[in-house]
Amino acid sequence: MQTYNILTNHTDTLPQGKADFLLAASVTKTCEIEGITQAGIPGMIPLTPTLDAEFITNEKVFSLGELAETPTGVPTPALITRAVHNLTPFSTVDILDLGLSKQPQNCIMHHFNMQPSDAIDTGANIDAKEVFLKGMEFGKSYELKGNYLILGESTPAGTTTATASVLALGYDCADDFSSSFLHVPNNIKTQTVNKALSLINEDMTNFEKLGIVSDNMLIFCAGFLLEASKRFHIVLAGGTQMAACLLIADKLREDVLMRIKHDNITLATTQWVAQDDKSNIAHILQQLSYRPHAVYTTFTFKNTQIPILKKYDEGEAKEGVGAGAALAYAVQNKIQNQELLEQIEYLLYSI
Repeated sequence: MQTYNILTNHTDTLPQGKADFLLAASVTKTCEIEGITQAGIPGMIPLTPTLDAEFITNEKVFSLGELAETPTGVPTPALITRAVHNLTPFSTVDILDLGLSKQPQNCIMHHFNMQPSDAIDTGANIDAKEVFLKGMEFGKSYELKGNYLILGESTPAGTTTATASVLALGYDCADDFSSSFLHVPNNIKTQTVNKALSLINEDMTNFEKLGIVSDNMLIFCAGFLLEASKRFHIVLAGGTQMAACLLIADKLREDVLMRIKHDNITLATTQWVAQDDKSNIAHILQQLSYRPHAVYTTFTFKNTQIPILKKYDEGEAKEGVGAGAALAYAVQNKIQNQELLEQIEYLLYSI
């Protein structure tokens, strides 16, 4: 295992010390569009963030008898994050309820009075300014327990809403977003994004556009970033979704007349995203008004005793629930590939 800079491919690292872990858990009803995502159990995809929250907190789930997994049986990346936590614990694991269909059990929760957002093909129906301001306010008030913060997400169909969001704001990265699929259902995603974009026009403000085409997680975390980065270092844990969050924050800072303290922000993802030939996270990051600090961490399931896990190396699932940052955190704390692999297998065997 090793951590590298996405833009230079030189070895790189996360900050020193212990990290708090926050999971931004959210449901966009875009995930209910047939065939658009495989981030969860078919027919129960809105439960995925709830199950992920329960598992990284408790090492088991309560709201269903099984972990979230893809239709081909690939288990949630929450496994990776929890395994890292077992080997080198985070300071805290808290959950942000940014519109869940079911409340997670036995978790430390932060509530913001949000409902799941609607599907973007008919309009997400979000008060984007209000959600953004809630993010800013939480960024001002969050009390750091460790040395820095890892902010992960669990938002099924989030790469679709992320694509629509950045295109609505005028960025040029339509073909750059990754997917939990190995074989991406581009026609469904493209149709959904195009329907969403047909609902906006040039006379709308950025907030009005995002209220139609985005999701609560992206908007809230963009607001959170602007304020929290003034106070401590934040590692945005995720792939192209979290890259989109950076683009949204970069655009909206103009609307609220703020600077972004980008030297206090790192994006951390997996090699499965960084080296994905069907997406281009580096190109997304190059749309920013500054040069970001962005890293990926190598990890392989090549020697696993559980064959289904090898599908990660083949390009399924790829990222989510903070997995990329958790891997970088493991490297920072001298955890080796085999040790982490055995912990992940132990977790799967014991469920």
